[in-house]
Amino acid sequence: MTQLDERQLDPAIALASLDEEAPREPARQYALKHGDCFVVADSYGDIHGGGDGLFLDDTRILSLYRLTIGDRPPSLLGASLSQDNVLFRTNLTNLPLPSGEGGRTRQGIIHIERTRLIWNDRMYERIALSNYGESEVELPLKLHFEADFRDMFEVRGSQRSRRGLAFEAQPFGDSVTMRYHGLDDVVREATISFSQIPTHLRANHAEFVLRLPRRVRETLFVEIGRGPTSPNRMRFRAAAARARFVMRSKRRHGATIHSSGRVFNDWIARARADIALLTTDLATGPYPYAGIPWFSTAFGRDGVISALQMLWVDPRLARGVLAFLAQHQATEISPFSDAEPGKIMHETRKGEMAILKELPFGRYYGGVDTTPLYVYLACAYADRTGDMEFIDQLWPSIQAAAEWMDRAIDRDPNGFITYQRAADTGLTNQGWKDSYDSVFHEDGRVPNGPIALVEVQGYAFAAYNRLASLASRRGDVLRAEAWKARAEKMRQAVENRFWMEDRKFYAMAIDGDNEPTRVRTSNVGHLLSTGLPAADRAHHVAEQLLSAPFHTGWGIRTLAEDEIFFNPMSYHNGSIWPHDTAICAAGLARYGYREHVVRLLSNTFEAAVHFDMRLPELFCGFGRAVGEAPIAYPVACLPQAWSSGAVFMLLQACLGVQIDGWRGEVQIENSMLPIGIDSLTVRHLGVGKAVYDLTFQRFGDRVIADLQTYDHSPTPVIMRS
Repeated sequence: MTQLDERQLDPAIALASLDEEAPREPARQYALKHGDCFVVADSYGDIHGGGDGLFLDDTRILSLYRLTIGDRPPSLLGASLSQDNVLFRTNLTNLPLPSGEGGRTRQGIIHIERTRLIWNDRMYERIALSNYGESEVELPLKLHFEADFRDMFEVRGSQRSRRGLAFEAQPFGDSVTMRYHGLDDVVREATISFSQIPTHLRANHAEFVLRLPRRVRETLFVEIGRGPTSPNRMRFRAAAARARFVMRSKRRHGATIHSSGRVFNDWIARARADIALLTTDLATGPYPYAGIPWFSTAFGRDGVISALQMLWVDPRLARGVLAFLAQHQATEISPFSDAEPGKIMHETRKGEMAILKELPFGRYYGGVDTTPLYVYLACAYADRTGDMEFIDQLWPSIQAAAEWMDRAIDRDPNGFITYQRAADTGLTNQGWKDSYDSVFHEDGRVPNGPIALVEVQGYAFAAYNRLASLASRRGDVLRAEAWKARAEKMRQAVENRFWMEDRKFYAMAIDGDNEPTRVRTSNVGHLLSTGLPAADRAHHVAEQLLSAPFHTGWGIRTLAEDEIFFNPMSYHNGSIWPHDTAICAAGLARYGYREHVVRLLSNTFEAAVHFDMRLPELFCGFGRAVGEAPIAYPVACLPQAWSSGAVFMLLQACLGVQIDGWRGEVQIENSMLPIGIDSLTVRHLGVGKAVYDLTFQRFGDRVIADLQTYDHSPTPVIMRS
């Protein structure tokens, strides 16, 4: 069994595997996904075998896929994704080509359009070629392909002492089959099938010589998946139609948002489409997978936070997340997987290394914050929907999670929830900043465990408070009182132990030597979002989060720039994560800093514009300069669920909207609109059994809200100023 260093889990390690001969320019990547199958390719539609590929069940089943014309790559005209994220399309043209009798085909007379989609564990591609020259062209087209069948963790940088048996690829007629017999005794395969019989077919390439008369369009169809098929126009169209229907159905769930800003609407539409793309329909309901390519699977923390971001517009997502996590809740102690009874899952994987337990991530529980966040989401879902029937079904799981929190707190001398990995194969750091170097002392020392993170105690405080209210509603007075007491005890402990009076800020953590890690991090913004800090301390924190060491003009850094390990190009020590900025904004709004939340929303929107309306997992934390764009982090996931969900959390914080599902009320407090937006409508907002359109309109320096019902029922709007 191979021991995994945490650094091998950092996606930045994948930089080492990128093609050293690739052009030294930013490589735009495009992702498509359906279920547990996804593809990542460049603007040409090509796969080079770095961090890209066609993946199925955490295994790369296609590691090379390139199109050449006359043994040369074509010239790129442009590439894009359809608005619904179903189709990738790239437009290419030919470079000069030799032709018969020593002649040459001029550059730019052949148009090559590659259109691609993923449906039911299979990649479909249509390659359309059009001749705009003056005479017939004989076009030599070649498709190069390989399959390395590497586990996702190998692609990310993990080393293995041995692998299974890779069979020689088998060309046959109009297809090539590649197979790998894993050490887990599973045979994985990928077959590439063509709509035409190639002129030459080899184990790693297919050659076609296509005659293109003037102004004639020739089409080649390709399919890649398990087993050979007979690709053709009808199969491609049928798969595209089914994929678009499913994606359209996903996007119709919940409320939609439309504003007076056309570009702002594009951002909202892209974010909603990305959430739909990443959401996989499991037996327990919809679940937002974390991100492509590194984390296209169910993560506990990511799923819960994404569901919280979307809760006010689409509570169905929260229900699916809660049902899945309840089903996979730990019931026994396992040091290898960091499992304890009642604990909520951190990550699940289906690849060969997970099956063989070379790594603990087949079903891994090393996330210290996931369990209190799960409890909080369950209570928040209940308050949003009033769906007590589902909560009653979930109650044994909620109780088990709360009991795990109780045990964790009771065994710590300070009364905190702590983490320390139980086996060397697990994650050293188990909060949301889980890279190996993300927790440290102000002088650079690595803290000894067990470690209590400040935001985790805030999550527990909020979970206990919400649990007390929910238990009271269920008539369980004793538990309600006990949980309320737990919440207050946690509040006092955090205020006493984490507050740094000299720095007017909370420490990131308390280590196993009972010493605070005296560094200023964005984790404290999460603490604000729970409502734990006293108002005067929250004011000091807010002022610092909004000051230059944290606030870049694009968002909030994960680490203040005057701390010892600050690096704007790092994964967690000075970068900007959109979901982190959004949670900080929710905390600022809670303490009355709504004008600053509007500013953060504007900053995030402007960053999204530079990223073609799709916010990445993270980007570099350099300060904003006039005329310059934000700097991309090289191997960030794109799309990422909680980055896409950030716009909805930021909007809710700006609009001041809360929904009381028990009373059927929409509560609006000190509402503000984004900069440059004069009106915004939330359409088809479900509140109990009623559906409303909620409109915000700017009048001078005021924002007025209006609620319209579809069935003329009483308008339950509570306005607070």
